[in-house]
Amino acid sequence: MIPKLVAPQWMSDALCAQVDTETFFPEQGESNRVAKRICRRCDVQAECLAYAVKHRMPYGVWGGKSARERLRRSA
Repeated sequence: MIPKLVAPQWMSDALCAQVDTETFFPEQGESNRVAKRICRRCDVQAECLAYAVKHRMPYGVWGGKSARERLRRSA
């Protein structure tokens, strides 16, 4: 039996749930400014960032930070 994955409640409250996912996973060399602008207005930005750091999310903008910025934060 495959375990059922349950998303944290805050994810359904996140502004990114209302926008195209690709906005938060730009190709290398593309700007992530739009994603970061959305994150700044999001009520669950702190929870998102904590989740990404805890789970070592290797790609994308989470909680208003890029993967590189998150690596610096957790170092």
